[in-house]
Amino acid sequence: MPNGGQEIEQLIQLLARLPGLGPRSARRAVLHLIKKKEQLMLPLSAALDRAVSAVRNCEICGNIDTVSPCTICADPRRGDSGILIVVEDVADLWALERAGVGAARYHVLGGVLSPLDGMGPDDLNLDKLIARAGDYSEIVLAMNANVEGQTTAHYITDRLAGTGVKITRLAHGVPVGGELDYLDEGTLNQALKARTEI
Repeated sequence: MPNGGQEIEQLIQLLARLPGLGPRSARRAVLHLIKKKEQLMLPLSAALDRAVSAVRNCEICGNIDTVSPCTICADPRRGDSGILIVVEDVADLWALERAGVGAARYHVLGGVLSPLDGMGPDDLNLDKLIARAGDYSEIVLAMNANVEGQTTAHYITDRLAGTGVKITRLAHGVPVGGELDYLDEGTLNQALKARTEI
C-alpha cells in the first residue's frame, strides 16, 4: 500500500484495470508519472482530456477515430479493391493496418458470439455488416482462431448466404518463422489442411 493520498491509490487502481498492467506494474507506472510530473503526467492528463471529447466510433465501420466517418472509410482509394475485412475489435483492425493489408475497408463487430459472456447476435454490429455486404465483391472474415471466433464466422457466413458475395477467411497454420516442433497439434493440423501448391 503506498504512503500516498487517496488520489494516488485511485490512480493505481485505475491503471491496474488496463490490459497488461496489474497492481504492481500500476504502482511502478504511477511512481514514474509522479517523478516525471512535468514531462509525462501533465501532458498525459491533457491528452486524455482531449481524447475524451474527440474520440468517437465511426458510424459506418465501427472504427475509433476523431472523425466519423473515420479516415479509412473516407479514403476514396479504399473502395477500389472491393474487399471488406470483418474484425472482432478495433485492435484487430489496427493490427491489420500495421501489417499493410492494402486498400481494403473494414467492419468492426465489437466482439464475438459468446453465450457464456452474454454476447448474442444483437450485441454485435451485424445489421450494418449485412447492409454493407452488397457493396463488396469479397468479405474476409478475420476472426480469431478460437471457438467463439469460428462460431461468429459461421454465423456471419449463414447470414450472408444467398447474397452472391464471395466470403473468405484468414488462413490459419504455421506462422512465418515458426518452428514445427513448437506448434500445437491443432495449428499443425490446420496448416496441413490448408496447404497450398508451390
